[in-house]
Amino acid sequence: QVQLVESGGGLVQAGGSLRLSCAASGRTFYGVGWFRQAPGKEREFVAAWRWRDSFTYYADSVKGRFTISGDNAKNTVYLQMGSLKPEDTAVYFCAAPRYYIDNNPANYPYWGQGTQVTVSS
Repeated sequence: QVQLVESGGGLVQAGGSLRLSCAASGRTFYGVGWFRQAPGKEREFVAAWRWRDSFTYYADSVKGRFTISGDNAKNTVYLQMGSLKPEDTAVYFCAAPRYYIDNNPANYPYWGQGTQVTVSS
C-alpha cells in the first residue's frame, strides 16, 4: 500500500524556520513534490525533488527561502523552510508523481494527509 506521511508543521513567527518531512512507503517513486493550500485558495506548487540526480525545482515565491532535499536510506524528502512569511501559512502536502516531477498537482496521484504551517506576524 502506497503511503506518504508528512510531519513537522506547526506555529512559527515571521522570519522563523520549520522543517517538514515526507516519509514514503509502499513503492519507489521517481520524485516527490511539495504543495500547499491556504483557506479559500487553490493548491499550489512549492518545490519538487527528483531522486536519480537530486534535481530540485522551486516555485518563485519560495526560491531562496526553502530548500528541498532527500534521504535515500530513509526514503524521506525534507522541506526546510526559512524566512517564513504570514503568506506561507497553509496546509502543506507532499505528493508523488506517476511519471515525472513538475508543478501540476494533477500529475501527482499519491498524496499525504497534509500538515498545517501557521506563520504569525
